[in-house]
Amino acid sequence: MIRAGLLLALAALGLAACQSTASQPPVPQPVASSTPSYVTRPDFRLPEGSGCAGELARFRAVMDNDLATGHVTREVHGRVIADLRGPEGACSAGRAGEASAGLTAVKRRYGYPG
Repeated sequence: MIRAGLLLALAALGLAACQSTASQPPVPQPVASSTPSYVTRPDFRLPEGSGCAGELARFRAVMDNDLATGHVTREVHGRVIADLRGPEGACSAGRAGEASAGLTAVKRRYGYPG
């Protein structure tokens, strides 16, 4: 009887030891890499400005950040920037409404909130 109780106590201690070490998660180690971090740098700031020029500059900054962090590929980034040429031209020509509508269309085409 004492022997059975001793065996149960030892088994319980062994089980408790396994459970206590298993509950501690491993500590992640920093990795130096040239791959995208998927995290926006803490010093990232959106450009200021008003009207269509400000809107376009901010969206360009978002796209550049998404490229730098790996959220879009270089190919997609290039297509977006090429598609912005129309709205940028309209904005430069003083056609703010057309520029804003064009920017909204580009954003929606690539899944960004318009």
